[in-house]
Amino acid sequence: MDFLQIRGRRPLSGSVTISGAKNAALPLIAATILAREKVAISNLPDVKDIQTLLKLLDNLGARFEYGQNRAVIDTSAIESTVAKYDIVRTMRASILVLGPLLARFGHCEVSLPGGCAIGQRPIDLHLKAMERMGAEITIKSGYVVARAPKGLRGTTIIFDKITVTGTENVVMAAALAQGKTTIINPAKEPEVTQLCRVLKESGVEIEGIESDELTIYGTGGEPIEMVNISVIPDRIEAGTYLCAGAITNSQITVRECEPDHLEAVIVKLMEMGFPVEKGDGEITIYPTEKIYPVEIITSEYPGFPTDMQAQFMALSLLADGTSIIEERLFENRFMHASELMRFGATIQLKGSIATVIGPTKLYGADVMATDLRASSALVLAGLAAEGVTNVHRIYHLDRGYERLEKKLQGLGADIVRLKG
Repeated sequence: MDFLQIRGRRPLSGSVTISGAKNAALPLIAATILAREKVAISNLPDVKDIQTLLKLLDNLGARFEYGQNRAVIDTSAIESTVAKYDIVRTMRASILVLGPLLARFGHCEVSLPGGCAIGQRPIDLHLKAMERMGAEITIKSGYVVARAPKGLRGTTIIFDKITVTGTENVVMAAALAQGKTTIINPAKEPEVTQLCRVLKESGVEIEGIESDELTIYGTGGEPIEMVNISVIPDRIEAGTYLCAGAITNSQITVRECEPDHLEAVIVKLMEMGFPVEKGDGEITIYPTEKIYPVEIITSEYPGFPTDMQAQFMALSLLADGTSIIEERLFENRFMHASELMRFGATIQLKGSIATVIGPTKLYGADVMATDLRASSALVLAGLAAEGVTNVHRIYHLDRGYERLEKKLQGLGADIVRLKG
């Protein structure tokens, strides 16, 4: 099984180009189920999750061509509406096919999803929303069985808790529903916004994008003429490389990104003492003489992203003082803390709050990734540690980062992928 070996305490320099956002690409791929004809999606990241969802569409009967960060997808030949366990179990985002399959075909069976073990992330909000739109939902033999033989109908859906994939599923379902659907308290993440804008450009009438109330006027079951798409840059990948510059106290530039999508991350880096300069489609971070401790509370966009919490925990190990990190979105997302302690870190956990006591002299260690973002935090710690670090179970990393070791090598890091 592959692992990454890192020889730390090397300064970084130069620039790195950011790939397309995995979390934007996945709902866009699912949305092609709504399309009448072929759809081209460019700037796709070459990561495992994209390949998994394309394989799922292939199993349903769709045809696609994929290569060089581009896919051309034709869902007109879909003949099955059963998303099988052997694929869905590896990626929680597979639930995104529920809304479009149900809206277009009036029935589907989707295996209960798997993915990173960072908390329950229940799909009950998805299912309740589909029921509100007229679907009959049952759970049978580990599958969500959904039927709407007369089609879905528009309604008002109130999310008591903001849900990104829940919002995306409802938006896609509503695009082909009968009448008007209003979503109160939708997610506003850039990935959700891109999905809404693509559907709007494809002829679906949508109002209130990026607001607290989203209104979608459905086509009454008619597939849409979907425009070709270029996936937005991955804000989490960009934030991770900014943290790589910070944890090595180096000057690096991340290119082909959206600085406005990273405002919460940039603010925290500046609070820690790092000068950050935003340009047109790029961000540069500079070294600092002193790293200050930080207080972080994860929240929905535009707040601090939960997907950057692990990386900042690694960075806060070097801060001169005590940092406080509160995780409000997922109840089991501090599993990387015990692995960071193997580097010599002092981290105290109490419920949803982690207290990180720094500064810490980090020493290389053998560590094991527990989820996608934890993997990147361990890589960051390895970059700052003295000696050799081996990061195992990097299949988590491969789900969401395109050529991470190659990009870090381009910045000057001593990192290689090995088998063993």
